[in-house]
Amino acid sequence: MVDLYNGVKGTHATRESRMEVVAWIAVCKFYCKLEGGFVRDWVVGNYASRPAGLINNPQDWIQYVTKANGKKIPYMYREVVPADLDCHLPLHAYFDIDEFQDELHKFNIICEVVREDWRYVLLIDKDAPTDPFTMDLIEPHVALTQDRIDFDVSNLLLEKDYPHEIGMRIDITRSPYLIELKTIVENIKSKHFQVLRPIDKLVTDRIQKMTLRQWTQTGESMNYIPPPPLKHYAVLVPLSTSSTLYQALSQQMQQIGSSVRIVSIEAIKNPLLEDTYEAMKKTIAKQCKSQGYNPNEQKLFHGTHGSQNQRYSRRWF
Repeated sequence: MVDLYNGVKGTHATRESRMEVVAWIAVCKFYCKLEGGFVRDWVVGNYASRPAGLINNPQDWIQYVTKANGKKIPYMYREVVPADLDCHLPLHAYFDIDEFQDELHKFNIICEVVREDWRYVLLIDKDAPTDPFTMDLIEPHVALTQDRIDFDVSNLLLEKDYPHEIGMRIDITRSPYLIELKTIVENIKSKHFQVLRPIDKLVTDRIQKMTLRQWTQTGESMNYIPPPPLKHYAVLVPLSTSSTLYQALSQQMQQIGSSVRIVSIEAIKNPLLEDTYEAMKKTIAKQCKSQGYNPNEQKLFHGTHGSQNQRYSRRWF
């Protein structure tokens, strides 16, 4: 349980205890879902750190990015851990930012609010002796589109009525990922993480941010693609041209001929075919005793055109 009064005003109140109180208010009184770095770094890992050269200058922890419309959006210096609170607003309940601020004021917690089209950005405790932090309150219609994850350890959430349980934002327990909640917690405790999307400029920046905090990338990078809607067999997801997978495939296709022109590269997500393929691979592996049960999987190209393209995503490998 979060001790609200002592967490805010007690003699041992800290930046993290005040973050806990704000998170509790958002989750338990306003039905938000708490996700991201705070759950990973503080709730599970109990990690906290400050920039070596700025320990006594918390005002310098606050950075700003200026948007095209002139708004200055605050964020925390990347070496501050835990950095911020990430919350998704509820679908089933109305959220009033003024009421949220009023609730914080009851605990003498002061915040500045910047409104963007898709979120509220709050700068909290800017002048408090316990040091500042930021908070994102993301609109629910935007949250529905955020169905991709960068790292396994960033896939945790807390929500109301489950105060003693940590859940997964996205189910990655199924094949081919097979990542259980226990594995994620163990990775957090040992400061390891696995990449679950194609590595592009954005993901590279996030990897650098993690390694700066002494985390180690482990395992083979995977590409999590959400399953298609129930009435559809497959979903196609375009690869970013800056991703390492796109670049690798592009180089291999150029070897076919210099006249090859790539229009787009898309990844196919068909759970039924994936399950069938994995089952066949295991069956073949059992027959490869002399090769150490290695099915010798190869990634090759096959050319086709016209209506055949549509059939591949639904019927074939």
